[in-house]
Amino acid sequence: MSRCMVAIVGRPNVGKSTLFNAIAGERISIVKDTPGVTRDRIYADVTWLDKEFTLVDTGGIEPDSKDIILSQMREQAQIAIETADVIIFMVDVKQGLIDADDRVADMLRRSGKPVVLCVNKVDNFDKMMPDVYEFYNLGIGDPMPVSASSRLGFGDLLDEVIKYFPENTSNVNDDDTPKVAIVGKPNVGKSSLVNKLLGEDRLIVSDIAGTTRDAVDTKVKNHGKDYIFIDTAGLRRKSKIKEEIERFSIIRAVAAVEKADVVIVVIDATEGVTEQDAKIAGIAHDRGKGIIVAVNKWDAVEKTDKTMREHDNKIRQILSFMPYAEIIYISALTGQRLQKIYETVDRVIENQTMRIQTGVLNEIVAEAVVMQQPPSDKGRRLKIFYVTQVSVKPPTFVVFVNDKELMHFSYVRYLENRIRDAFGGFTGTSLKFIIRQRQED
Repeated sequence: MSRCMVAIVGRPNVGKSTLFNAIAGERISIVKDTPGVTRDRIYADVTWLDKEFTLVDTGGIEPDSKDIILSQMREQAQIAIETADVIIFMVDVKQGLIDADDRVADMLRRSGKPVVLCVNKVDNFDKMMPDVYEFYNLGIGDPMPVSASSRLGFGDLLDEVIKYFPENTSNVNDDDTPKVAIVGKPNVGKSSLVNKLLGEDRLIVSDIAGTTRDAVDTKVKNHGKDYIFIDTAGLRRKSKIKEEIERFSIIRAVAAVEKADVVIVVIDATEGVTEQDAKIAGIAHDRGKGIIVAVNKWDAVEKTDKTMREHDNKIRQILSFMPYAEIIYISALTGQRLQKIYETVDRVIENQTMRIQTGVLNEIVAEAVVMQQPPSDKGRRLKIFYVTQVSVKPPTFVVFVNDKELMHFSYVRYLENRIRDAFGGFTGTSLKFIIRQRQED
């Protein structure tokens, strides 16, 4: 299952970010933070009623502006529109309907995506509704009045948004074919990597129709086995406006990661791992995907017998929140170690789908408890009754205990490490633990 994506678009200063922050910060939403990663507030994972979706914030659209910053914002918004399943088009009731709104509405109509018209800054519904009705002239549906700053009208707005979600949000190509997303910063060699893989494996190469995402899906056969590569390349770097470029890559990465089983985070070996790489990797980590870190342009690095170890240590340090990630060193230019990508993808998917029998799992946990006593507080000690695996992708375990408050994060990490040790590390995949409390007999 993949979450639907909902993009908030509109002219500058109509209140898009205020709405985004209000929805992401209220009880109606779930916002996941990855330990150790500082992330731009560009997207948030939100739950409304029984629907989960990803909300995407964008810069304001100035349809005719030649200003370089505004043109970057326009391109960013276009990316969000292309990757979104539903679009919230925001206008400003106090400014009224202006020509720029009409031009943005035309852009949205051409996208063919469902659009929910959101009229912001309606601080008094009784007095301001006649002004709201003006926006029927956009011809884009019923205007939904909200006040982002006062947090009014969100329920009706989100009810309208989720009406457009499909009953089953599974991917069209929901089969056993491994889906591999290639993500990373601009200019790290994502396109070169995919093109090299296609050039070496010419047996079967076909574009998969039906995708509504910005990313391109391509099927490749290697040694008789099919793989689907989801490429997020195609970003043109028009300027050195770093913040906007980072926003592009994150929006693209979110869309690609949602569709994938395994995510390959491509890093430029000549530049080294950066905080932006950590942000993009954190998106895959949040969603429990299999993760491979591919250090590209390895042929361009001057090496000693310590070079690879130094790179490993630096990557593990920056990506400390995902010590399980696989690291491989490749060159898309020369084809160095590209075959290892397939081997590593197969191994990661095997670990992502591994199931452990409950009896074996509890033997491991019982041995771990003997080796290190569970924590206690005020004379009451944590008791672990039993553990069972409930799902895969990622492997998810429910731990039944006498008191959830006594299950400290560090002890969960300890149990995770013992389980990893017993089963070859579960390399390339995160493990998820759900703590449940039950009464002692």
